[in-house]
Amino acid sequence: MSETFVDLGSVNAPSGVLVLGMAGWIDCWRELGRPLSERARAAASSGGGHLHEWLCEAVAVPAAADRPLKVRATTSPSPFDEEPSIATLEIGLGVPWPGTADRSVPLRLGDLPVDRCGTVIGDAAGLDAWTGMNDEPADGRADVFYWGRYADDAHAQFGGARIPQYGGEGPHGWLDLPLAEAGTRAAELTAWRDRLHGNGLMVSIDKHTDFHRFRRAGWHHPLRAGAIEVGGCQVLGIEWDQGDHSMRHRGERDAGQVYRVTLEADTAGETVMRWTIPPHDLDGEEE
Repeated sequence: MSETFVDLGSVNAPSGVLVLGMAGWIDCWRELGRPLSERARAAASSGGGHLHEWLCEAVAVPAAADRPLKVRATTSPSPFDEEPSIATLEIGLGVPWPGTADRSVPLRLGDLPVDRCGTVIGDAAGLDAWTGMNDEPADGRADVFYWGRYADDAHAQFGGARIPQYGGEGPHGWLDLPLAEAGTRAAELTAWRDRLHGNGLMVSIDKHTDFHRFRRAGWHHPLRAGAIEVGGCQVLGIEWDQGDHSMRHRGERDAGQVYRVTLEADTAGETVMRWTIPPHDLDGEEE
């Protein structure tokens, strides 16, 4: 039976090197000695390979530099809520399958865990500019959210719109505030909570780093995928459902929860990179 793919969007790789990596650690590569682009270029020069240092992991491959690269996925039901979750992630690399390689046999590059913080696909050089969750936003802005037991009381006092996310109503809050204003609103909410309730209200400030922007870009996609620009390149990010992650991928590499990444030939004879995440085996878990 043929697989049914869902289009997630496209990326580009003007440097000629594409990276599939763990979103929570992209900004940490430059702190470990050499930038991601240098490591990725070395791996791609030999046809592609797995990069792993400390908690940072990625796979780097050669890709066409002159065209958009389509990203698509197949799905399987999540054991958490039975909603579709990604089972196969496929990126068309825009380069021909190596003439000396057997088209019937996938070339294994390594394996990757499903990072709780998300997955990123993008140009190796562009991702050198990635700003992580603790960095400062280039636009000087942030989003403020609040939710919990006393959210309705807080809304009556402070206002704030519902921010739809992932097919639901989402938390209350404000988008695109200047950083100083975001800090003031969050402090007012926290002080009100502490004074009247002690707990029962969660408040967050999400600065407009690339880490937050990619998650925000996927709020309205059924598979939580969204594209942003990073370092002048179009990058695609995928945020994983936290319930699904806890049931299928928790512990990640330390628990052996890693999934193979391969190069394969498509029907047109071009190379695709595939990350295959097998469906959850409830029967095997019960044994």
